[in-house]
Parts: sequence; structure tokens; C-alpha cells
Amino acid sequence: MNALATLINISNISLDIEITNSKELFQYLGTLFEQKTKVPAKQVIESLESRERMGSTGLGHQIAIPHGRIQNLANAHIGFIRLKRGIDFKAPDQQAVQVFVVMLVPEQASQAHLDILSQIVQTLSDQTSRTLLFTETNPETIYSILTEQKS
Repeated sequence: MNALATLINISNISLDIEITNSKELFQYLGTLFEQKTKVPAKQVIESLESRERMGSTGLGHQIAIPHGRIQNLANAHIGFIRLKRGIDFKAPDQQAVQVFVVMLVPEQASQAHLDILSQIVQTLSDQTSRTLLFTETNPETIYSILTEQKS
């Protein structure tokens, strides 16, 4: 297991969700993380939208890593959302995005934030893992893929 294992919970994995645009996605994420972190949904949404205004967090290959800094958040939190159908997320390859690995970090996080992003990108760069993230129907398996130690 890698360090992501302590940051993601199986209950933060949502599969085949019906969402049609980024506004709906951020509202969904606001509600999800409010339940998990007690951070108000509005604050989560504003943080994610603020980061997206700086430039798309779309990576290509129908994947994005929306992330935001949250004031008074004690620890980083990660969620995994797979949509039923991809949405426009201004990805560099212009493909609709279907898989989102979402990260919230404490406002003062810096190097830790970058290390977490690096681990996520490393996992997503593996073709086999990426394929499974689009097709697997079991949240426990998605959790295992995201938390598997890469060499």
C-alpha cells in the first residue's frame, strides 16, 4: 500500500454517477466532502472552482485531478468519482472526462500536496490501472488500484 491508503476511504469512491457538467460535479463533491470532513459544501465548491479557474486539472485520457486547498482542514482527503458519461472539463486532449480523482488538502499544505499529486499521477500513468479505473464495478478494487504500491 502507498501513502494514499490513509487519505482515501472506500466510502469516498462513487461509480457511474449521472452528472452532466462541471457545476453539477462540484456540487456533488461539495456534498460528499461535507459529509466526510464537516467542511461546508460551499467552501469545497469554491476551492475546487478557484483552482479550475487557474487552468484545467484535466490530464487527458478522460481523467482529471481536481484539487483545492481548504482552510482549517486537518488532513488531506481523496475521493474517486467515475461518471456514467464523460463531461467537458477542458482537458488538454479535448476529450470528455469521465474519471476524477479529487483531492482536498489543508490550506498550508505545500510539499505534501505535491507528493500526493505525484503519487496519483504515477498510478494514473499506468495503462493497466487506468483501464481498470474505467471498467471495474467494485469500489474495493478501485481502492486497491489507487493504493497499490508502485515500484
